[in-house]
Amino acid sequence: MQISLSLVVAAVFFARRGLSLWPINNLATAPQMGWDNWNFAGCDINEEMLLGSAEKIVQFGLRDAGYQYIVLDDCWSNGRYENGSLRPDFKKFPNGMADVANRLHSMGLKFGMYSSAGTLTCARYAASLGKEEIDAKTFASWGVDYLKYDNCYNEGQSGTPLITYNRYKKMGDALNATGRPILYSLCEWGEDYPWKWAQTIANSWRMSGDIMDSFNRPDPRCPCDGNVDDQGFHCSVMNILSKVAHFVDKGIPHAWNDLDALEVGNGGMTDDEYRTHFSMWAAVKSPLLMGNNVVELQPSSLSILTNPAVLAISQDPMGSSAVRRWRYETDDKDVNGQGEIQLWSGQLYGGDQVVVLINGGNTTRMMNATSYDIFGDNGEGGTAKQIQQEWTIHDLWANRMDNATASAIIQANGTDVQGTGVNVTQFYYNATKTSYQEGIMANDTLLMGKQVGTLSAGECDQTFYCLEEHANYGVHETGGTIKTMVPRHGVSMMRLKSRPKAMRRSDEL
Repeated sequence: MQISLSLVVAAVFFARRGLSLWPINNLATAPQMGWDNWNFAGCDINEEMLLGSAEKIVQFGLRDAGYQYIVLDDCWSNGRYENGSLRPDFKKFPNGMADVANRLHSMGLKFGMYSSAGTLTCARYAASLGKEEIDAKTFASWGVDYLKYDNCYNEGQSGTPLITYNRYKKMGDALNATGRPILYSLCEWGEDYPWKWAQTIANSWRMSGDIMDSFNRPDPRCPCDGNVDDQGFHCSVMNILSKVAHFVDKGIPHAWNDLDALEVGNGGMTDDEYRTHFSMWAAVKSPLLMGNNVVELQPSSLSILTNPAVLAISQDPMGSSAVRRWRYETDDKDVNGQGEIQLWSGQLYGGDQVVVLINGGNTTRMMNATSYDIFGDNGEGGTAKQIQQEWTIHDLWANRMDNATASAIIQANGTDVQGTGVNVTQFYYNATKTSYQEGIMANDTLLMGKQVGTLSAGECDQTFYCLEEHANYGVHETGGTIKTMVPRHGVSMMRLKSRPKAMRRSDEL
């Protein structure tokens, strides 16, 4: 019997903390990665578009970067057969769903489908409330590997965590009873606090209303920034982050907070805003499902979505989310009247630490992160032993793929660009060949980012202390502080790696 390396790591992690490990299946040991058509296409989907998108995901190296699930969202069915089983819309999918699954599997991909825990889906197609067993068997017979399960038309079976838990548990039990491994992704919008109960029945749960392609624009349909009682929809990136900040610890291996599909590449945000969006979804261990048109993929989007150093944060074997350390309003408000700065940090496998500074203000600014804030969970009042350690600082965006390389890949319809002088191996990590978990444990340099400085506290040799200092970074003796320039609506994302203290002259005598 084979046991995944990441499952072993997760088991050790939980055992050391005296916690039980209760996965509902062997899936989602790290947050799932893939593509869902809804954000850019909605109901405008058919077999040709789905399979064409899958081919591009393979050709552009996105499958090997880890995006393995191809999720067909709403609007695919045409009622039910006389025996009660779901009937595909054969005008959209003339060869049926089993054929779609077979073709995706032949590409080395996995097939995801959609239904709702209601009498209708959100687009008013046949749904699965009261028909969980027959629909689960149908999905399994078609070769489905993933189910996104929505919350529309639920007949009033909501309003308390227990009512909603029981409604969603029926489908989870039915999927498990088929004997086929099917990743179960709840889309309950966070209305009945799924982060409190979904870990024992699902692999992920949506914790907010639907995302929109906006960095921070307020919308009356997604009110109460940071209020987990009113999830709404048309939610901005910063709104969703403010909500999940209160319960990031609820996501664990096999069961994750889902911040909704990625908007990278859909055109509503700037490049810096998309980098922030992608960085934070990775840092808080949300599933990473691309939501853009991959057939018309832009070079800048490809270079964001395939950044191995950021993906390594998402797929880290420890499975622990970054935590927001502080958040402050700023005076430089943008056109939406918004302006804030934030610091997030969290533990990674092997004693490493991720640090993320977000500049939600309207101008580029110098930002700082003190060792006291970064390691706040390890000891109050500066007592954390990590504050006395020396750390190398690695910029996780410094080695981002350049646009010329990304353009060459897109124009060549693949990563095989021999003869063009383009070297893609310095930008791509092949997770199909070697998992992120194995690469992280082996300290693969592609996954670590670029070293740009050092962090320490107390007395130090200044020459050693500032070794390899980067132009945008400053490491200052007083207070153990990282200082870095962060663009408007942008992010600075770093990995800290501990290193042995340098031997001082007095130690040698």
